[in-house]
Amino acid sequence: MAWKTLDEMDLNGKTVLTRVDINVPVKDGVVTDDTRIQRILPTIRDILAAGGKPVLLAHFGRPKGERVADMSLSVVRPALEAALGSPVKFAEDCIGGPAKQAVAALEAGEVLLLENTRYHAEETKNDPAFAAALAALGDVYCNDAFSAAHRAHGSTEGVARLLPSCAGRLMQAELSALEAALGEPVRPVVAVVGGAKVSTKLDLLGNLVAKVDHLVIGGGMANTFLAAQGIDVGKSLAEHDMTDTALEILNKAQDAGCEIILPSDVVVAREFAANAANETVAADACPSDAMILDAGPAAVAKISDVFEQANTLIWNGPLGAFEIEPFDTATNAAALKAAELSEAGNLTSVAGGGDTVAALNKAGAAARFTYISTAGGAFLEWMEGKELPGVAALG
Repeated sequence: MAWKTLDEMDLNGKTVLTRVDINVPVKDGVVTDDTRIQRILPTIRDILAAGGKPVLLAHFGRPKGERVADMSLSVVRPALEAALGSPVKFAEDCIGGPAKQAVAALEAGEVLLLENTRYHAEETKNDPAFAAALAALGDVYCNDAFSAAHRAHGSTEGVARLLPSCAGRLMQAELSALEAALGEPVRPVVAVVGGAKVSTKLDLLGNLVAKVDHLVIGGGMANTFLAAQGIDVGKSLAEHDMTDTALEILNKAQDAGCEIILPSDVVVAREFAANAANETVAADACPSDAMILDAGPAAVAKISDVFEQANTLIWNGPLGAFEIEPFDTATNAAALKAAELSEAGNLTSVAGGGDTVAALNKAGAAARFTYISTAGGAFLEWMEGKELPGVAALG
């Protein structure tokens, strides 16, 4: 896909409407995790360095078209100023008089944050008049919110059609990483897909089996596939009504030459609790009164071997109940193996999704992956092969 970067735009003296994702967690009026703020700093600084004036567009929470006081972006402003190391101006609306006056008063070297775009119901409806009101504020549009790119909203898709548009640094990094992982990857390609339910990742699995050489399935999803093959999984989390679908995916993978890797051994317990009494058994030997909570050491050895042979890895979802010990063992071991290979330059590894990032951080592996996506839904939809409106509009 053809999309421009900041380097291809003339920004000098221009007002740059910059869509960012600063929908950060807040407790007692204070931002508790500024990761998303940190990720947009390169874009803001590069616009300033090129002589542009960044005007930030963002949503915060789900006010559903109402002015909800505790969903005002003003609460994020102090953390943004601290991260930037300079003052940030604020307008009490994203369109109309307050926005126009704030933009008109903005001087070179200054940054302006506009109020929550979702205070207007027209934002999520992608109303043309609302998009035009946003576009009237700037000369150039820059989208740096890949995490919101799967939504066709006024500030992500509508305004991009009305102004010269480009991708910000975070958007550029996300798109480049995903293109390297699924667009034109260096083979062999291995994907790890975990999580609780097959039913939530049908599109993902269907797309991946046609694109990757090896597909590792973990978590509760693996139990569903084992059960579909007639294996007794005891009291494990499994979607027994998805048997036909699971078999269909297995057949599709076989036709596409994609090896599906299910655990050959598993860790089972009688209760879902930290440090519960457990044992490792063959995947087809789960006791009827037990539940599968993790992949076993033989499964991890197989996954590690596949990683060593691969050139590209894309990861979404844990291999077991990673939230509680010791059922995080397989996820931790596989993640550290991927991190080791990535750090050595032998593997391009891209990972994303909420549980995934949490699991890789818990394993101490995230920092050594090639790229960790901060996007949830957008990352998944890209992996599913769907067009993202906010990206398509930049083309």
